[in-house]
Amino acid sequence: MTAPTRGAAGARAELDASDRGDAGTARHVYAVTFVRHGRTDYNAAGRLQGQVDIPLNDVGRWQAHRTAMALADAYVRDSGRTPVVVSSPLVRAQETAGDFASLVGARVHVDERVKERGFGEWEGCRWSDLEQRQPRDFELWKRFQDGEMRHGAESKASVGHRGAQAVTQWATEYDESCELFVFSHGAWISQTIQRLMHLDVVDPTYASVSGPNNGHWCRFRVLGTMDGTLLWRLMEFNRGPVVPDGVQWNDPFASGDVAAAVPPVL
Repeated sequence: MTAPTRGAAGARAELDASDRGDAGTARHVYAVTFVRHGRTDYNAAGRLQGQVDIPLNDVGRWQAHRTAMALADAYVRDSGRTPVVVSSPLVRAQETAGDFASLVGARVHVDERVKERGFGEWEGCRWSDLEQRQPRDFELWKRFQDGEMRHGAESKASVGHRGAQAVTQWATEYDESCELFVFSHGAWISQTIQRLMHLDVVDPTYASVSGPNNGHWCRFRVLGTMDGTLLWRLMEFNRGPVVPDGVQWNDPFASGDVAAAVPPVL
């Protein structure tokens, strides 16, 4: 799919500077929802994706459709608020965002700062292979002690910083008549949430919050203070669509009980 792209500067250019709100009070959207992309072949095979640009698979496309309908029903229809959709440039996120945007009549704004964390030379590797080839670093990574940093990974602090910067900027481009939906990735969502909530200071290992499941989301109510600071109130965590009894979210076409291949950590 092809998603319309626009940088944050373009978004600002379309805004009326006089619509910033009362002096001392920052304008901001009503809420922000972070949505993880649908499933891919790398998810199914237990491979570390990082910034490898691969599309959704059949299950992922099914998940994206269910997620789009659930988000529209829960937060857009009858809300009276306008959805603003921002996506990572990676195709799996853009495909997931595109389903939702098409359903609610919005355009997809692509922001490089919403891209997944880079994992260097580990990208594309199977979890089991990493555990065998580099057991010490793999174990340190699982224990949130930065074993992946020996292999060219982007730091968690860097991901959280660019993520929080992007979300804060988009959230203050619009007022409370709008809802912001950010389609991204597991590690990015985890580290961005922790930065916004200052959990990166309380727990600098970034182990406090995991990323949501494929096609699931985390939702924040945005609150503004008199000095212009934004506060982020967590309302929902790892919420996903309701599916019929007997349907497996990660393998909806299976006839039996097939265990999903999932990473040991996000």
